[in-house]
Amino acid sequence: MTIPIKQIKIRKLNMRLKNPFTTSFGTMQDRAFFITEAEDEEGNHGFGESVAFISPWYSEETVETNAHVMEDFLIPILKENKLTHPDDVSALFTPIKRHNMAKSALEGAIWDLYAKQKNISLAEALGGKKTEIDVGISIGIQPTVQDLLNTVDHYVQEGYKRIKIKIKPGWDVDVLRAVREQFPDTPIMADANSAYTLKDIPHLQQLDDLDLMMIEQPLAHDDIVDHAKLQAAMKTPICLDESIHSLEDTRKAIQLGSCKIINIKIGRVGGLTEAKRIHDYCLKHDIAVWCGGMLEAGVGRAHNIALTTLSGFTLPGDTAGSSRYWEKDIITPEVKVESGKIHVPSKPGIGYAIDRQVLDAFTVEEKVFHF
Repeated sequence: MTIPIKQIKIRKLNMRLKNPFTTSFGTMQDRAFFITEAEDEEGNHGFGESVAFISPWYSEETVETNAHVMEDFLIPILKENKLTHPDDVSALFTPIKRHNMAKSALEGAIWDLYAKQKNISLAEALGGKKTEIDVGISIGIQPTVQDLLNTVDHYVQEGYKRIKIKIKPGWDVDVLRAVREQFPDTPIMADANSAYTLKDIPHLQQLDDLDLMMIEQPLAHDDIVDHAKLQAAMKTPICLDESIHSLEDTRKAIQLGSCKIINIKIGRVGGLTEAKRIHDYCLKHDIAVWCGGMLEAGVGRAHNIALTTLSGFTLPGDTAGSSRYWEKDIITPEVKVESGKIHVPSKPGIGYAIDRQVLDAFTVEEKVFHF
């Protein structure tokens, strides 16, 4: 049996975040991205979302490179080949090096379409069993420590299961110590986004006294060797994010002892198929995993929820509610967090309907590719 595709539509959207989001790389408020839509002859529609940013500060990919690679390379590959399962997409895209976020945007739409054709939820299609998932919140760098404490308090009161705090040199140990003093029992992690080097080991070792869940990607974005040296020098678990693009990266990092935790981001690793492989490998090797966020709108958020239903996702992810980021999301109902948990939808596919009126309002460009 094949997965019939009649056409793929790519929409470029531009949405404004409710609040600016600041990391060690800089500040962002406007979010440009693509919604991909795969349609079959029966009227089923599958949706995916790209997660690259407008500038290549997180990875080498950008919104514009996503468009180029999807249109000129990946969609032609899909046109030329028949699919029997969404896993086929990952294999077909292998000749195209890197560009994982472009690959994931299209693969996600096909996974959603496949689940709808099967009349099952995306979570079920992936093998997930959970009916609800724990979620945390990611807090960008704030203007003052008091602003940060107030923000943390707000989300603790809302019931989020874990607080992630962005750090950088000059905004790290003292800031985290202040948070820990005010919130002695709250699960807290730090995210450095590659802002440090091995020269900072003595400084980073001070974090060992703060009982953090983890420090995420403290060293270079493409490193797994130096992280092994840092992990050996610290009690605090290191979590790798930007360094992990594939199952092979995962295998090497675990073998070297570079981390105790891995953040799996669907876009960063090239799609749900590779994300599931990484999950399975980590589960086998007792490495904790959680699902990271990339400031997604509702479609990407729904994919994250489905992935997190897999049994190895034991740590709260970054999939906060829609209202955390957007005045109005593109799905209905919007993703809602209640007492730090999200109920996993059971409807076919991603489980959320697309609000076509809102989608159209945020669309700045669209292209249709007929099969």
